[in-house]
Amino acid sequence: MQAAGLTTDSCVIDIGGGESRFIDALVARGIHCVGVLDIAREALVRAQNRLGERAADVAWILADVTGMWSWKDVDIWHDRAVFHFLTERHERETYKQRLAEHLKPGGTAIVATFAPDGPEKCSGLPVVRYSAESLAAELGGGFTLIESRPHVHTTPWGTTQAFQYSRLKKR
Repeated sequence: MQAAGLTTDSCVIDIGGGESRFIDALVARGIHCVGVLDIAREALVRAQNRLGERAADVAWILADVTGMWSWKDVDIWHDRAVFHFLTERHERETYKQRLAEHLKPGGTAIVATFAPDGPEKCSGLPVVRYSAESLAAELGGGFTLIESRPHVHTTPWGTTQAFQYSRLKKR
C-alpha cells in the first residue's frame, strides 16, 4: 500500500473485503475514503460490529463485484482473492469493466490470486491461477505491471496455498 502511494487523502476500495482486518488498518491510519465491497452480508456485519463507532467511516457495499453497484472513483483498488474465483469469461470482463470505471487514471490495482502452483479449487470452488504476467495480460493494455510478490498463505487448517500479489498502475 505504501508503494502504491497511500496517503490519508487516498480513496481505497477493498473488493471481497468481508470481515478482513485490512479495513481496520486503513481506518486506524486515518484514511477517510474507504469502502468494502462483499457479497456476504454476515461478513460485513461482523466487520462493522468489530469496528464499532469507526464503522461509520466506511462505505459498506453489499454487492457482487460483477453486478451493478456504484461508489466513488478510487486511487487504490485492493482485491485479495476475488478475481481468481471468476472462472467464466463474462465474469472477468464485467470485473474489468468495474475496475476501469472506478479506478482513477494513474491509480493502482493490487490484486492477489492463486499462483500457477496454487490450488485448483478453494472451498470446493474452481479457480483460475495466474502468474503476474498472465494477470497483467488478462487485465489488458490499460494497465502496467509494476511489481509482484509471491506469498504462501497458511489456512486455518494448517495447509499452505501459493498466492501472488500484483501491483498494476492504470494508464
